[in-house]
Parts: sequence; structure tokens; C-alpha cells
Amino acid sequence: MTASPAVKTDALPPFLAACRRQPVAHTPIWVMRQAGRYLPEYRAVRSKVGFTELTRSPELAAEVTLQPIRRFALDASIIFSDIMVPIEGMGVALEYAPGPVIGEPVRTMKQVEALRPLNPAEDVPFVMEAIKLTRAGLPAHVPLIGFAGSPFTLFSYLVAGKPSKEFSVPRAFAQAEPEISAALMDRLADAMIVYLRAQAGAGAQALMLFESWGGLLGPNDYRRIALPPVKRIIDGLKDLGVPLIYFANQCGSNLDSIATLNADVIGLDWRTSLGAARKVLGPSKAVQGNLDPAHLFSSPADLRKRVDEVLADAGPGPGHIFNLGHGIWPETDPDSVAQLVDYVHERTAK
Repeated sequence: MTASPAVKTDALPPFLAACRRQPVAHTPIWVMRQAGRYLPEYRAVRSKVGFTELTRSPELAAEVTLQPIRRFALDASIIFSDIMVPIEGMGVALEYAPGPVIGEPVRTMKQVEALRPLNPAEDVPFVMEAIKLTRAGLPAHVPLIGFAGSPFTLFSYLVAGKPSKEFSVPRAFAQAEPEISAALMDRLADAMIVYLRAQAGAGAQALMLFESWGGLLGPNDYRRIALPPVKRIIDGLKDLGVPLIYFANQCGSNLDSIATLNADVIGLDWRTSLGAARKVLGPSKAVQGNLDPAHLFSSPADLRKRVDEVLADAGPGPGHIFNLGHGIWPETDPDSVAQLVDYVHERTAK
């Protein structure tokens, strides 16, 4: 596939400008899992279709992606999908209960070699169509983010076969079977490169890689196991000219390694200081985050205080995208989200 033209840097929407560490009229904000169960209009759609059907229907995926944009003055949108969708395209049978459950966990080299190379046009065409439909429905100033899971995070699900808090099985497997583990993550890295390139080709204006479980690894294991395939993915996308975001959940102890990545933006959870992270990451990277989702249950006055704390921690320099430190909780009152978005804009307006 030929590279997409580089993004022009003049008159960029606030979100894209912040990704490039350019001055912005206000700190841009979006919310992880902003299309989801906290919205009554999303629940209305889900009452009629299952999760798998929702991810595979371009019209419905576009509809729920647009729902929070209609309700809130958000500065970015993210396509509704799931990190395991391309894994299904590689020939892995799974179901959601509600997290991904894999009937035959991947534990042998034969299973790794049996994984199909991902062909987005044939295996996940509905994601690309959903991106096109969403772009057509978005305001011009609200860019669309495409995304994928990191190889180690996908590896964790594939080897464990089901969600887990500690993922002890894949972590032990990575130590006991390093060759199989490396081969599996290489396959996943190749698939995520073509998957994310296809999303950019369909119209995604930024690309995000979710490292949901990398924080389970100590610094040496993170550097040895999780980091190399992430570097391959980011280097394999850099020619696209769109911002590349790496969300590193609970990876505060791995920032020295993350600083070596050629990503434009590093997303951080609420356990990591934005100011401290900026010192380690250096001036070439923007940061994204990192309000604790629990703070959306605060009183309006306390919520404003918590927002002020995040903004102060991020500092006055360019390159901060306001977000939660993880996905929004289903029990969250949408009015709290509206207050959050409006206050971030009000507080940072220049």
C-alpha cells in the first residue's frame, strides 16, 4: 500500500495540533470508551443487537461512534470496535462473555504458524466502512482516531484464553517458551501494521495502540518482551504522516523504554504524573491523560479541582491532550462528562 500524504500542519483541529505539540486555542479533550454503556442512546442500540454484531455492522458502529460527539463538545472521536476484531480475522474463534474468551488458547508453534496473515480488505472490511461512514458524519473540527491492541496485550488474551487480572498464564508462558512467544508477537505486529495502515487509508486521522497489560511486566521484561514489537509497529506506520498514540497503562516504571519509541503521543493512566513523565519522555512527545475515572463521581466543585490538578501537572507547554487515565465507567452520569468537557475548554481557553 502506498503511503498517505503527510498531514498539513497549518490550521489543524486542536486535537491534531496538540498531537504535534503545536499551540492550541484550548486543551483538547476526548474520553476513552466515550462511545459506550454510560450513554442511554448506546444502551438503546445494544438492547437490539449483540456486541459482535455491533462491531461488524458499519452503520451501527458509525452510529455509536457519533453518539458522544452529538452530545458533548469533544475534540476527537474514536471508532467503535474492539482490539480483538482483527484477531478473529486471523482465524481465531472467540466469543465475548463479556470479555474475549478463546476456545483454543494459542500455546504451540503450530498454532502460531496457523494464524492467517491479516488482509483487512477481506477479513475486516466492516471496520474500514465504519471509518468512512463516521468520517462523513463528523464535524470537520473533530478528527477520527483508529486503533489496535499492542502485541503483548493481544498475546495475553490469546495465551490465557480469557480475561485475567494478573495474566499469570501468558506471563509464565513468555518465560517458559520465549521462542513461541516471540514468534506470536511478531505475527501480531505484522497484522497490526497492516490493520492500522488500512484504517488510515479509510480515513482515520490518528492511530492509537493500546498497551493494556504491559504494566504487568517489570522494566527488564517490558524492554525485552513488549517493547520490540511495539517499536516495529510504530516504525512501520511513521511514513503515513498521521499522529501515532501509544497508551501505556500502568507503565510508569517503563517510561525510560517508552521514551525510545517514535510515537507522537504517550497516553498515561492516573497513577503516573504527567509532569514527571514529560521530563522522562522529552520535548518531542505529547502526553495524553490522565484524570482518574472515579473523579467523574465527584461533586462539580471537586471535579473542577481534580481537572485543575491534571492541567497543572501537565504544565503550560504545548502537547497535552486531556483524557481519562483509562476507560469511562458504565455507571458514569453523562452530565458529569458534559461538565468535564466544558470546564476543560473554559479553563484552558486562550
